[in-house]
Amino acid sequence: MSVKPIRLFGDPVLRMTAQPVTTFDAELRTLVKDLTETMQAAPGAGLAAPQLGVSLRVFTYFVDGELGHLINPDLSLSEEEQDGPEGCLSLPGLTYDCKRAYGVVAKGFNMYGDPVTVEGTQRLARCIQHETDHLDGIIFIDRLDTEQRKAALKAIREATEGPDGWGAAGEGRPRVRISPHDTFGRAL
Repeated sequence: MSVKPIRLFGDPVLRMTAQPVTTFDAELRTLVKDLTETMQAAPGAGLAAPQLGVSLRVFTYFVDGELGHLINPDLSLSEEEQDGPEGCLSLPGLTYDCKRAYGVVAKGFNMYGDPVTVEGTQRLARCIQHETDHLDGIIFIDRLDTEQRKAALKAIREATEGPDGWGAAGEGRPRVRISPHDTFGRAL
């Protein structure tokens, strides 16, 4: 098995903009395998390379029985929106309603460098937007309204304090990054 540790909120790699993949080789295929196995073991609906500490534009997903991955994604979002629960493997145990586009058309590449297009609505659209955000250093709590964000940050502080917390105590207050793009709660 190639299940890897998942980086948690507060790890600087989660706030970096991931680099585009330029080489489609055995190392990339190993990364996709590691992402897939780690995501399924967690279990989660998606996992982005930065969550394993790799700053490359790669993510995997498993939604409604559909298992896949996407490299160097470029998204086209529907104007129609959805509001629904969202969580993150880098913020274990926390779920908040988050506004996203209802539908998405995602173009990118598979691990062999072949062009692929993934179209989805509802849960798959939410997952693709969430994972693409990770590639841009954005965590879903950055997309919450002010009150929800305050509640999320409070829950994170409480979860990371003390020896039993999922983060290291004493690392300072959690930092939220606001999207530099005018997306009104939708993925980039």
